[in-house]
Amino acid sequence: MIEFQVEGMSCQHCVGAVTKAIRSLDAGAHVDVDLDVGRVRVQSREGADRLGSAIVEAGYEVKGTRTIVDA
Repeated sequence: MIEFQVEGMSCQHCVGAVTKAIRSLDAGAHVDVDLDVGRVRVQSREGADRLGSAIVEAGYEVKGTRTIVDA
């Protein structure tokens, strides 16, 4: 799972835009957006660089990225 810290998201439209951008790369991606803390968690076969670029292209700023490994 990849976690992005994203700025500029404030509403459900933002959630939809980010989800759509990620799913344009991987239609089966699981996307979880937490507007309150500006976090987007993605389970995808795509890499963090491509996913982050998709979020930026959708109009949002990626401030940080980390990979979460399930134990």
